[in-house]
Amino acid sequence: MAQKLTIDGKEVAFSEGETLLEVAERYHKEIPTLCYDTRLEPFGGCRLCIVELEGARNPVASCTTKAAPGMVVRTATAKIEAYRKTLVELVIGENREVDVHPLRGYASGELANLRDRYGMSSEGTRGTGPGRLTGAMSGTSKSDDNPFILRDYELCISCYRCVRVCAEQEGDHAITVMNRGFHTQIATEFDGLLKDSACTFCGQCIQTCPTGALADKKAMRASHTVAQGPVRRVPSAVETRDSEDLAKENALAPETTFDKTRTICPYCGVGCSVDILTQDEKIVGIHPAMDGPANLGALCVKGQFAYDFVQHPDRLKMPLVRGEDGELHETTWDDALDRAAEGFRKTAAAHGRHSIYGIASGRAPSEAAYLMQKFIRVGFGTNYIDNCSRA
Repeated sequence: MAQKLTIDGKEVAFSEGETLLEVAERYHKEIPTLCYDTRLEPFGGCRLCIVELEGARNPVASCTTKAAPGMVVRTATAKIEAYRKTLVELVIGENREVDVHPLRGYASGELANLRDRYGMSSEGTRGTGPGRLTGAMSGTSKSDDNPFILRDYELCISCYRCVRVCAEQEGDHAITVMNRGFHTQIATEFDGLLKDSACTFCGQCIQTCPTGALADKKAMRASHTVAQGPVRRVPSAVETRDSEDLAKENALAPETTFDKTRTICPYCGVGCSVDILTQDEKIVGIHPAMDGPANLGALCVKGQFAYDFVQHPDRLKMPLVRGEDGELHETTWDDALDRAAEGFRKTAAAHGRHSIYGIASGRAPSEAAYLMQKFIRVGFGTNYIDNCSRA
């Protein structure tokens, strides 16, 4: 028999081990969160997901409270919503800003969405005037010479999602929590550079960050080259440590839009789903597909950042053949294919079919890899075929 509890006056069923948040989300109850990521163990740090539980002395965190038969839960009373609004206001009051460019990361707009949900203005954020609960900034941004991840910790809210995804999902344990209380910081071991840590630059910390404190440097730079808009703000003294990347983001209009195209990363055989972000038909970034069946939001450094080859100026646009002068010259596809076919025929005739070995590129589409192995296996009757991304 299914176990049941009551949420907002409606009796619903649940499974053993489910939390109140999981049950509520399944029945389309919108409970706000900031420290919650479905891929991670519940943390209960932000307290935005609190709900009223009949018989409990105080509101409880729905992300960590297990459902039990007979529970009576209220998710959005006036008192609970007032608590949540105050908590959001406190978080905003310590941050330099709330509106960040969406190319910073997949989840970078979560705090701004909560501000809008509760009808709050941006007052209380740095540079926009005094707010009722404005406080000192607790984060200290880090200057880092890595090409991928911007660590703009003046936007950090200590939700620890980045630390947890690095440990729980990637198993890297490259970043951790340093100090306590107001002096809490996200840092690497010995507070050094990311490139000197155990970081594999998978980008998972970027994509889970709900405020844009961790940002995709490549996406910010790439977007700047194809779409410019009005300057939004002037970098602070702390920001000048990474002034090049932050100044370029300043030149991006917050309303800048981009297209998302779902596809499969070609680099290896796992089949990770990704969303390619494009502006004016140019790739400006990659978002992992959180619902991808093979990866559930995870990517490696190649899947996340290694897309430059697609629009690199050195990428070949015409076939090349080597002339009698020993140099490569542009030619037609018919001529190039005829020359290649003749070379294969001569090699097979002179040295046998096992003298030909094929290597498919991890940067080619899956269809091209399929045709490559067919060409070797059917055309020459061997299994001398490999792929550069196999390892």
